Amino acid sequence: MSKLLVVFGATGQQGGSVVTHVLNDPELSEEYRIRAVTRDASSSGAKELQSKGVEVVVADLNDKASLLVALKGANTVFSLTAPTMGPNGKELEVSQGHAIADAAVANKVQYLIFSTLPHVSTVSGGKYTEVVGFEAKAEVETYIRSLPIRSAFFAPGSFMQNFNTFMVPRPNPAGPGSYVIARHVSPQSKLPLIDTVGDAGKFVGAILADPDKYEGKTFCAATKLYTLQDMARIISEKSGKTVTYQQISEDDFRGAFPPQLAGRADQLLQMMSYQQEFGYYGPDTEELVKWAGENARGKLTTFEEYLDRCPLPLL
Repeated sequence: MSKLLVVFGATGQQGGSVVTHVLNDPELSEEYRIRAVTRDASSSGAKELQSKGVEVVVADLNDKASLLVALKGANTVFSLTAPTMGPNGKELEVSQGHAIADAAVANKVQYLIFSTLPHVSTVSGGKYTEVVGFEAKAEVETYIRSLPIRSAFFAPGSFMQNFNTFMVPRPNPAGPGSYVIARHVSPQSKLPLIDTVGDAGKFVGAILADPDKYEGKTFCAATKLYTLQDMARIISEKSGKTVTYQQISEDDFRGAFPPQLAGRADQLLQMMSYQQEFGYYGPDTEELVKWAGENARGKLTTFEEYLDRCPLPLL
């Protein structure tokens, strides 16, 4: 009898990629049947999953009783938490991550895969302490490792999809028809990029295919590292537009955000400064990304290939 895989965030980018990969993988689709957890079973995404034979259940990360029901009978769980804005955002995200893990233990789930991120304040020796979205996930990971449940971890790099939204190059005031990516860090600062929709499932799928091999391991999941200057060049080549990278001051970076998002600006500033100084995953980032790519279950998407499939909205 196939094992039950419960996927949180199944209508989103990460969970959706996991569901798609398992459904399309001849071996994993025989080994696992899928239950998707959502807040709204009437959404178009939930209905699409049901049309593919996926069981859909409703649960709320702030409702522990609903999580206990959602994980009943599960063998394996893929879980994630989403950042929450506000003064108590980190505490809420950590609480939600703990609640999923506790429900998994209570239901005697055999294996838990969690979408995590590096502990920035630890890696930086306390220099950067405001990157709460990373910190919250790292603290949940630490908690999971303390529990009586087998586990492995998926740590995604910077999403290629972000270039289609808030990271899209902005029109350059210095020249009509040209665009600029403006940050306060060096053009040689590197980021590991991942096509989250296309490739997250390839990393998680490797764990699902061989849970014993990867128990306790973390997949630092990305195709490879790209400099910010490389990203601008590739976008320029693929779009046919003039796209350049511009290093600006910290004050100018903060000034690009409206006052109500000032706290968000400080978090992003610290996050980028940390990544430039210490590496996205710390000093061994290059090696960690290389290992994850070599162990992924399928060919990974380059940034060029992603832009061919998802052109940026540059007019």
